[in-house]
Amino acid sequence: MDGTTRGSPLARLHQVSLLGFDTETTGIDVRRDRVVSAALVRRDTTGSHVRTWLIDPGVEIPEAAGSIHGLTTAHVRTHGTAPGPALDEIAGEIAAALLSGSALVAYNADFDLAVLDAELERHGLPTLPERLGGPVRPVLDPMVLDRMADPAREGGRRLVDLCEHHDVVTGLLHTADADALATLDVLERVIASSPALAAADPQDLHDRQHVAVAAWRAAYHARKAAEAAQSVLDALMVVPAPAAALTAP
Repeated sequence: MDGTTRGSPLARLHQVSLLGFDTETTGIDVRRDRVVSAALVRRDTTGSHVRTWLIDPGVEIPEAAGSIHGLTTAHVRTHGTAPGPALDEIAGEIAAALLSGSALVAYNADFDLAVLDAELERHGLPTLPERLGGPVRPVLDPMVLDRMADPAREGGRRLVDLCEHHDVVTGLLHTADADALATLDVLERVIASSPALAAADPQDLHDRQHVAVAAWRAAYHARKAAEAAQSVLDALMVVPAPAAALTAP
């Protein structure tokens, strides 16, 4: 499905073309679960151009997943396309966009890219790195960039949380096209909120994200190690009560 929706200025990202990407899946296991819908939204100076795919993954859609995105096994079997050709088209468009100088934009990008590559491997198709001849970049993830821009802010950082915080008007979230559009809008608001991010180009932002995520993970593991060590010390500090104190006179 193709269409054109709202446009937006791109000056903050140096007039680079952006490609928003989102998937809806049968679950959250990137190696086991399947893509059931996907959207690519190309945003440039002419506006936002949307393409969507509805895919029959060949497996049942669990009720828990369907309750989130609204897609059922019966619906995708009736209206969906075969996964191989659809996945090949999606990956081909992403690779072509990146090779032409666009930036890929996805919320919690690691998940969508991992599940896409697992699906491509499952169907004997070239992965994104294979199509690109190298790493997938630049990828801009508003979830990561928002934390970089405002690390002390409390509250959630789900897409709906960031839409609310940055006053982004959304459609029905948890459909691939609405999520991809909202992700692009949130990206622009996040970049606008931070002079440091606004001054960077997409390649630099990509690298900064990796540095930030590595630092957060290191801090998390250090904190968990310290908590475990403290638990051991606390256990060693427990002094058993004298036996005489445990018996009544």
